[in-house]
Amino acid sequence: MDVENVEEQVNLQQKKKHKGKHDKPKPWDEDPNIDRWKIEKFDPSWNPDGLLEVSSFSTIFPRYREKYLQECWPKVKSALKEYGIAAELNLVEGSMTVSTTRKTRDPYIIIKARDLIKLLSRSVPAPQAIKMLDDEMQCDIIKIGNLVRNKERFVKRRQRLVGPNSSTLKALEILTGCYILVQGNTVAAMGSFKGLKQVRRIVEDCMENKMHPVYHIKILMMKKELEKDPALKNENWDRFLPKFKKKNVQTKKVKSKEKKPYTPFPPPQQPSKIDLELESGEYFLSEKKKLAKKWQEKQEKQAQKTTENKRKREEAFVPPKVLFLKPIQAHTETHTSIPSIYLFIFNNILYLLQEHVNQDSNKSQNDEEDVTALAVSLKQKAKEFGKKKASQNINAEEYIAAPATEEKPSKKKKKSKHT
Repeated sequence: MDVENVEEQVNLQQKKKHKGKHDKPKPWDEDPNIDRWKIEKFDPSWNPDGLLEVSSFSTIFPRYREKYLQECWPKVKSALKEYGIAAELNLVEGSMTVSTTRKTRDPYIIIKARDLIKLLSRSVPAPQAIKMLDDEMQCDIIKIGNLVRNKERFVKRRQRLVGPNSSTLKALEILTGCYILVQGNTVAAMGSFKGLKQVRRIVEDCMENKMHPVYHIKILMMKKELEKDPALKNENWDRFLPKFKKKNVQTKKVKSKEKKPYTPFPPPQQPSKIDLELESGEYFLSEKKKLAKKWQEKQEKQAQKTTENKRKREEAFVPPKVLFLKPIQAHTETHTSIPSIYLFIFNNILYLLQEHVNQDSNKSQNDEEDVTALAVSLKQKAKEFGKKKASQNINAEEYIAAPATEEKPSKKKKKSKHT
């Protein structure tokens, strides 16, 4: 029992030693009316004597910003003069410099002035950059140039961050409460610490292809809605937020090359251009003959190319294949109707003409006359067949196939009148 009491006393003494006089509870620790995150505005009475040493910062700017900086520099200079900061624009070196003076009271304002000239060199407009001098405004310059190696991929992802007609960038500015400017290899952002943290995460996820900015916008919109509900103030919001899974896109499989068997001997030396000319005999030709040979080869290549192009052009003018029509067999009935016979004859004519065209398209004019003569004879037979009486038993195929015989009209005998 005594041992246990001694251990408890030692533990109590150690605890008492750990707690010092500064660890005592203060009366303002539990005051609900105090906002510990509020940044109070600087009062010059806090530092009436000013600064002991001169601090200065300078930054260079690109040449295309020179004209704009010359125009807006008087406004920037007057804004910095209110806080006791001296500003200098050097057009020869292409640099901007800010430094403290005897009138400077706020020791942190020189850091704000340094950020201001950084933003001006990053193509941020002067009215927007001057807001950097406020205590509640902070800035962050995110470097994105080293996040992607491929130039085309880098431009594509940077454009994804801006969106069509800058719609994605505007949505991010509204939801985060920050001013965002995408310029070259950097993204400049101005706003509160909370908003800047969100912007940095969105930009890095976009450039590293982890998550599209649109999904971040959806999450931020849901968080804005959840903030309005006081019941969910102290609860975890993960169950309400959407979870986006990255889909693995199937990439092309790289064909592995077959490994050749290892040999310690080097490969045979390839013949040089001069060796090839010596073998073919071109080396001993004069310059004039060499040029003539080159010209001849060029002409041959051109001729091959022209014939190929001509063939491709003429492919569009090749006539289509003619379809064959099978001849329709006439009905061998006793009473054959005249229209059906005409249809049979007409189909046979078409069949013969098509067969004749497909057999030889380059026939002479005499062959064409034979076809026309054949068509005329068939028409004559059709007319003669129509004149026959329907009561007669006539086979149409046999009638047409029979050779044309010229039938002379029979002369009637004149009766002699005997007086």
